[in-house]
Amino acid sequence: MNKRQFLQIGASAATLAALGLSRAALAQGAATNWDVPVELRKRMYDAALAIAKAKVRGGPGNAAYPKPFVDAAFSPHIFAWDTCFIASYAKYDIADLPIANALDNFYARQDADGFICREYDAQGRPFWPKDHPVSINPPLFAFAELELFSRSKDLGRLRATYTAHKRFFDFLMRTYRMDDGLFFSDALGSGMDNIPRYPDGWTDDHAGVVLHNLYPKVFTYAGLNAVWNRQGRSVDFSAQMALFADNLRTIAGLIGQHDEAAGYARHHADIGRAINRHCWSEQDGFYYDLGYGQQIRRKHIGMFWTMLAGVVPPKRLDRLIGHLTDPNQFWRRFPIANTPADAPDFNPAGGYWKGGVWAPTNYMIIRGLERVGRRVLARKLARQYYWCVAQVFLATGTFWENYAPDALAPGNIAQKDFCGWTGIAPVALFWEYE
Repeated sequence: MNKRQFLQIGASAATLAALGLSRAALAQGAATNWDVPVELRKRMYDAALAIAKAKVRGGPGNAAYPKPFVDAAFSPHIFAWDTCFIASYAKYDIADLPIANALDNFYARQDADGFICREYDAQGRPFWPKDHPVSINPPLFAFAELELFSRSKDLGRLRATYTAHKRFFDFLMRTYRMDDGLFFSDALGSGMDNIPRYPDGWTDDHAGVVLHNLYPKVFTYAGLNAVWNRQGRSVDFSAQMALFADNLRTIAGLIGQHDEAAGYARHHADIGRAINRHCWSEQDGFYYDLGYGQQIRRKHIGMFWTMLAGVVPPKRLDRLIGHLTDPNQFWRRFPIANTPADAPDFNPAGGYWKGGVWAPTNYMIIRGLERVGRRVLARKLARQYYWCVAQVFLATGTFWENYAPDALAPGNIAQKDFCGWTGIAPVALFWEYE
C-alpha cells in the first residue's frame, strides 16, 4: 500500500495494520515519508510569499497604520493571534514581510492598564470592549517576538517590547485568573469561534460577563457561547498564560532581568499545577475545560496547548498523545482535526472549528511535540500536513484559511489565498521540516 492509497481510504486501524503501524507505533512517530517534489515545494513557497507580500498594507498616508505591515488579510481589521502566528513564517523574510510593524500596531494601542484588544478596525479603534473576554485572543505576543528573535538576534527589540508584554500579562492575570489558579475566557475570543465551550444541557444562567457590543450594526455576537465565560475555566487559555509566563522568563533572562525571570518561572509553575490539579482526567488520560468546578467532557484541540506550554508531566504524555494520534479522534485523513471525529458535532468537511484543520493549531502541536521530546512524531505531522496542503494547492492553485479533515480539500467555510497564517505550511515547515 502506498501513501496515496493510505490517504484515500483513511487511517483506520486496518490501514495502520496494512502499513505495519500499530497505534502505539504511530504514537512514537513510526510512519512512511510524505515527500513533496522539490519543484512543487518551490512553487508553493514562491506562491505563499507572493500572496503575503501582496497583502502588505499601511504606510505613509494611512492615519491609523502609518508603517507598512504584513496583514492577516481577513478583513480591513487587524487581528492579534493571526499576526502572532504570521511571525512564525515572516521571520524567514523580514525584509519583505514587515511583521515587526504589524506587532507594533498592537503595542501602540495598549491601554494604560495593559489591555490590548484582539481586533482593531481600519481606523485603529478597538472592536471589542475590554470588560468582556471576547476582546482577548490567545496572548502570543511574547511568543511572536521570540520567533523573530530566533532569526534576528535583535536584543534591542526584545528590550523595547518587554514592558508592553509585562503590562499585558499583568492585565490578564488581574482580569481573568480565578481563585483556583485557572483562567476563564470566551469561545470567540479564544480564536476557536464556533466550538461549544459550555456543558451539555446548559442554559443561560445570566452568571457570565455581559457583552456590550461596540459595533452592533457590524457584528452581533449571540448564542450560548456568548454568555458562557466566567462560569467556566479554559485549558487552552490557562496553558497559553503558562506559555506567556515562560516566554517572559526567557525574554527577561536574555535581556538581563534575572529577578523578573525567576518570578515568571514561578507563575509558569503555579499555572501548570492548577491545570494538572483540576483539568486532568486520570480516567480518560486527557485534559478538560471546567464548568462550575466540574470537568466538561468535551475534547478539542485546545487541550494540546499544554505541551507547548511545558506543563504536561512526563508520565501523562503517552496517554495525552494517544488521543492526538488516534485516527478515530484527531489524526484524520488531513491532520489534525480541531474537533475529534468521535464528537457528536464533528464535521468531516470542516465546519470551521467543528473539525477544520488549521495552520496555527497544527504548528502549535508540532512545536509542542518538539518541546516534550517527541521530535519524530513532530516531523511526521509536519510532513504529512505539508503533503496534504500541497495536494490541495495542486488542485486549486492556492492556500486556504483551513482545510477539511476527511478530504484533500479546503474547509467548507474557508477563505482562499490565505497567507495569513496558512503561510506557515509552505514557508515555515519548508525551512524547519524539509
